[in-house]
Amino acid sequence: MNSSTESPRQITKNGQLLALAAALLGWMFDGFEMGLFSMVGRSAIQDLMGFTGTPTPDQEATIGFYFGVVIAVFLVGAATGGVVFGWLGDRIGRVRAMSLSVATYAIFTGLCGVVESPLQIAVMRFIASLGMGGEWALGVALVMEVWPNRSRALMAGLIGAAANVGYLLVGVIGMGLTSILGNMEQWLLSLGLSPETSASLVAYKGWRLMMILGATPALLTFFFRLFVPESHKWEQEKGRGSTSQWAARDLLGVFIGAFGPALIIYVWANDVGLAVRILGTLIGLTIATAGYVFPVMQYLKRTFALGGITKEADSWKPTLRRMLLGACLSGVALLGTWGSTQWAPAWAGKLTQGNADFPYAREHTQICLAIGAIIGTIAAALIGDWLGRRVTYLLMCVSSLATALLFFQGNTEYGTFFLVTCFLAGTCTASFYGWLPLYLPELFATKVRATGQGFSFNFGRILAAIGALQAGLLTKVPTTNIFGHDFAGGYPLACSAMSFIYIIGMGIIWLAPETKGQPLPE
Repeated sequence: MNSSTESPRQITKNGQLLALAAALLGWMFDGFEMGLFSMVGRSAIQDLMGFTGTPTPDQEATIGFYFGVVIAVFLVGAATGGVVFGWLGDRIGRVRAMSLSVATYAIFTGLCGVVESPLQIAVMRFIASLGMGGEWALGVALVMEVWPNRSRALMAGLIGAAANVGYLLVGVIGMGLTSILGNMEQWLLSLGLSPETSASLVAYKGWRLMMILGATPALLTFFFRLFVPESHKWEQEKGRGSTSQWAARDLLGVFIGAFGPALIIYVWANDVGLAVRILGTLIGLTIATAGYVFPVMQYLKRTFALGGITKEADSWKPTLRRMLLGACLSGVALLGTWGSTQWAPAWAGKLTQGNADFPYAREHTQICLAIGAIIGTIAAALIGDWLGRRVTYLLMCVSSLATALLFFQGNTEYGTFFLVTCFLAGTCTASFYGWLPLYLPELFATKVRATGQGFSFNFGRILAAIGALQAGLLTKVPTTNIFGHDFAGGYPLACSAMSFIYIIGMGIIWLAPETKGQPLPE
């Protein structure tokens, strides 16, 4: 294929808008799928465990533990999917791989609505998250390659905002569903469903119905395939023959690498002692790192053996270093979110359980988080383009730590102050998801961009999975005195502890290159 003849068609304004629309819709529903379990997960686990009425403290601890395990499994699946679908995007094209990723996360999220045990929902969430992880990497690569360099900050902000519009949509739909649940069972019966099935679908705040609604984005795949143009930069790489150097056999490394996170989840989900847990975590991270970077290493080595095409291909080591650095930067952001603010709707549900005055506490909490996140992601991308990538990341870490501690330690009951501080925490902790789409594409050449940034962003989810497991365990700890301050037990203690990860981010960012004002690497 002659790439020079393809480029003009791909960079037309209509092509740019179609690519942006497809990616924004994909990210919006990606955010919808991610936000679903944050809001309904507590009810789902309670239902699947058979805990009726108001859970006892022991039952509440069990719910928190399984909630953390499912989140951890989800994060590991997203990390794996980021590499697998990133590989597909570099091999067969951004648009075709996006279609497969959206179909995967939509179908298996819908299947979560018919599971019968916590294990089954963990399996469905894992498979769904493969597609979610891939969608992020592919959409970012497509948009950043189709739109000009001067638009990158705005595009990055829209990327982060779109996912949080989906997160907001979960809260809005949840409120609507809650308001009609009383009549929903009769309507389901009129459709011919059995009384048992109808009752199951509306039980525990209708969490099964919410999950089934998650299958609707599968329709997007037809839009992708029919109307969205492929990245002209990828087409040029295909014309040079470099895309053919991606080999399916290299994915065996990803398969083996997935056993690393599985080991981590196993040692933290079972009572095996702290020493074994630490050792298992280190071994698991080593296996995951080696397995997930294997496809890129092999690709670059093959390209180098053929004489190379760009400076980036002269060695796999610079790319590997940037992948690991990106993973650390993403890991701080993801662990801070999934270890703290993602638990906010569940905490609101616990604080208001049995209180008829607050029927929409979870939904209002989710909406406040999402509105704050939309503002934060757009602002972070624009500020990053103004002040520079590194200074902006430092400011995000400082503000995220402060607002997370204010939210979790400044509230003992649900109310106006709870929602205001929730909004502030959502604004700051989610701001990274506008900064990362701006920065990560700037670290990698076109031919490895989808795989490189897919690894960087999604490998951070493995680190976040470790944090989610810790948060689940810490919910069992009662009020604790640390340095003279009484940290309230349960959700406040667990989520406050996880928020200290931002301190590490304040140091790591100075190891990263400043890319302000530079074009995307070719």
